[in-house]
Amino acid sequence: MNARHIDDRSDEGYTPTTTHAEYGAGNPRLRVTHDDDRSEFALEGEVVRIGSAADADLRIPDADPVHATITHDERDEYVLEMHGEGEMNTNPAADATHPGDRTETLRTGAQFTIGDWTLTFAREEFADHGRPFGGRLGGEYSDQPLQEPRPDYSDQADAAHTDETADESGR
Repeated sequence: MNARHIDDRSDEGYTPTTTHAEYGAGNPRLRVTHDDDRSEFALEGEVVRIGSAADADLRIPDADPVHATITHDERDEYVLEMHGEGEMNTNPAADATHPGDRTETLRTGAQFTIGDWTLTFAREEFADHGRPFGGRLGGEYSDQPLQEPRPDYSDQADAAHTDETADESGR
């Protein structure tokens, strides 16, 4: 390993940017695995209900009626809340973006389980807010440059929540 620092990089070639993409960008999805079955489920709604109930957005046999929810929040984050039994990546003792022992801000690769089903969150790196400036390509350790402040997504989030509420009421 050499002593090169991030500020010593050449100005030529690829320059990573922030991960502040458009609201909802990056094809957020769950990779769902069970035994040899593999599928993907697009996270298109502002709130996705996962469970065995007939009205669940993602139906998982033998789960609780509403086993987990994923909420697309006003910060353009996808937040898992586990209502039933299952494992999560998060450490309940760690400081988190969202309060609660059974919540986790999802980042690409985050996994959780429902029974013998494994669900893995994925979102394209350019939109996954957890790794600024292209992740490892943009630097590590104390040389990680800070991102610009997060954009104000509130208008887009409000519009998305309004559209979803209208869809649910049949208007």
